[in-house]
Amino acid sequence: MLSQKSENKYKYLALGDSYTIGESVEENERFPAQLVNKFKGDSLQISDPLIIAKTGWTTDELINAINICNVTDTFDIVTLLIGVNNQYRDRRPEDFRIEFKQLLKIAVNFAGGKNENVFVLSIPDWGVTPFAEGKDKKKIASEIDEYNRIKKEECINAEIKFYDITYISRLNDEALIASDGLHPSGKMYKMWIDLIYKDIKSALQ
Repeated sequence: MLSQKSENKYKYLALGDSYTIGESVEENERFPAQLVNKFKGDSLQISDPLIIAKTGWTTDELINAINICNVTDTFDIVTLLIGVNNQYRDRRPEDFRIEFKQLLKIAVNFAGGKNENVFVLSIPDWGVTPFAEGKDKKKIASEIDEYNRIKKEECINAEIKFYDITYISRLNDEALIASDGLHPSGKMYKMWIDLIYKDIKSALQ
């Protein structure tokens, strides 16, 4: 059983896949780590993030992992970034919608029923990376846009904040890509934090 207990500190749960664990970047460059460090820079007491994420996970695999972890705590901040592997594996968008809605409910439960403390990020476009060379980049972009449309719709329905970071992933800047030629660099993660930080801070105060 996983537990994260602390006194007088905000608690943060990060749910996702490789984009949450920060594949191919240093631990302090992961976006959950950068978020926590930004809070500490503002003299806010926050625990190290509890991360439930793994490279390659789809929505159903994240749900299964959460059930196995059996986390019993509630959290002041919950971030959710999932879906790219559903698209990569050619999963049906209809199935994604069902599982994503389930994950939103799980995230709100972790936030103690406070949907205003849940923050969802869109799926980056891996089709613009060197890894996608030779692949149908227009098809990848179109499918990712469709998944993100579903995510945004369901977040609106659940009154949960949704952030479009996909446009950031599509910027023409080699420094935004990690050394593996696929995943975001620490610089891109920082841009995500800059986009969402003010709202997260406001939700806590």
